[in-house]
Amino acid sequence: MTVPAPPPQLLTPLDHALAWARAGEPVALATVTGTWGSSPRPAGSCMAISASGAVEGSVSGGCVETDVMTHAQDIMAGSPAQTLEYGVSSARAWEVGLACGGRLDVQVEAINTPACPTGTLPLALLEQACACMAHRQAAALVRLPAGAQHALVVQTEQGSTVQYGTCPPEICNAAHARMQHGRSGEETDTAGQVWFVQPLVPAPRLLIVGAVHIAQSLARMASMVGLAPIVIDPRTALATVQRFPGLVPGQTLLADWPDEAMQAVGIDHMTAIATLTHDAKLDDPTLEEALRSPAFYIGALGSRATQASRMERLRSLGFTEAELARIRGPIGLAIGAIGAEEIALSILADIIAVRRQAPLAHARGWAYP
Repeated sequence: MTVPAPPPQLLTPLDHALAWARAGEPVALATVTGTWGSSPRPAGSCMAISASGAVEGSVSGGCVETDVMTHAQDIMAGSPAQTLEYGVSSARAWEVGLACGGRLDVQVEAINTPACPTGTLPLALLEQACACMAHRQAAALVRLPAGAQHALVVQTEQGSTVQYGTCPPEICNAAHARMQHGRSGEETDTAGQVWFVQPLVPAPRLLIVGAVHIAQSLARMASMVGLAPIVIDPRTALATVQRFPGLVPGQTLLADWPDEAMQAVGIDHMTAIATLTHDAKLDDPTLEEALRSPAFYIGALGSRATQASRMERLRSLGFTEAELARIRGPIGLAIGAIGAEEIALSILADIIAVRRQAPLAHARGWAYP
């Protein structure tokens, strides 16, 4: 089998910030460090701003971006890093447009480069953080307010370790815990200092085995909610760009046997796997490979009878009941879906429920026999 080329890397605001900084521009990063009520963007959302006016990412969805950009220009010009506070209790919040009933804290600091020597965010730290994301290695950026101290914590097989800078052990442990669910937030060390921990987890992917009718809808919907789809099917008549527009042969559309393709692509804890073929020759190798991986979601299409028979085959291969319990089958939330589009929607909803650890994640199975 030809090893597939890696899918194109989706650039994050951090990637853009690094590129601008390397090009010699002053650059600032604005990061949401606190939210209350109905704030439009979660903690950890960030925006990169260059001195020339280029912007990537967002911190609110439009409400306060202009005000943040104004402060960023001042900070790139030499003003100290600061945390901006927006909330409907202040008249200034109405001036910048935050009238949604929430509160938002945004920390703004410049990257320390020859073009911006007053910056507080080390360029080397940003380089290492972007390298981790490019290699799908989970990491966390941790910092004290006003850019007083930074560290980069990376996940390893043994746990997590500080790769750049310094931080207390309890903050390193908290960063490791936050990498598991991907949610940013504040953590307090034993000295009473409050650190902001921003996990930089790999972008979520959905490996769809079986280029069937449901897969066409599922791949489109997955892209809309931020899951990068990769479709795998050795049947070249089905795995075509005509049926899956937008996917790239050899990168996100793979006409290979699923177990080989999955080994080549690599499966991490930000990968979901859905097998839709109804064919044991394709389903079984997929599930064997999936069960040996850290994938956060494994689902298999088919009736309850089909699911029972595949479970027996997997038991005969030595998989335990605890391992087999990871398989969501029959796949999808039991919403009474009819037709490819509705079934795809039920599968995607199930994946989201498991990823977000929602109560619906415990609603297993379809309503058909």
